[in-house]
Amino acid sequence: RRGRGRPARGSAADGPGARDRILTAARNEFAERGYDKTSIRGIAKAAEVDPALVHHYFGTKEQVFGAAIELILAPAMGAPDAVHAGSPEGAGERMARYFFATWENPVSRLPLLAVMRSALTNETAAAVLRGLIERRLLMRMARDLDVPDPKFRAQLAAAQIIGVAMLRYVIKMEPVASATVDEIVAMVGPTLQRYLTEK
Repeated sequence: RRGRGRPARGSAADGPGARDRILTAARNEFAERGYDKTSIRGIAKAAEVDPALVHHYFGTKEQVFGAAIELILAPAMGAPDAVHAGSPEGAGERMARYFFATWENPVSRLPLLAVMRSALTNETAAAVLRGLIERRLLMRMARDLDVPDPKFRAQLAAAQIIGVAMLRYVIKMEPVASATVDEIVAMVGPTLQRYLTEK
């Protein structure tokens, strides 16, 4: 008799790469179905493993979601490095260009949209996403800002980016939806610059 979350010993699915297959399947399932409609059983089926193996490696559905969105958000996690990579005078433009380059790439955009939609409709998903963004993105960005209340400034900058992304990619409101990235950066960059550097 085995406990919950322990894979059957000798299972063919519990071999090299099983954890990676589960994580990839989880990312795809959450991206395609959202948080509410994704299940441990569905992830297991997509990864061709026993559901117990998903629990074994990742724990609860919430924990699987956290691991999956780390993978989904990975392209955006270099933003703090991009912001601080050059002179302070160009920080706002660099931040805008980095994030919109990520959003413009269909490979990264579709999973990001799915995560945002999940966060808008499910409080558990929102809490997981909020914690990850704060720990992995905003705290790193705020740490190197030479401004009063850097955490607040980093959050305001993120809110600006997310707001434009919602209008452009989710709601698809014109003329934001069809504007070029250069046009958006030219308008958004100075606002981000004020948040990031103005004392």
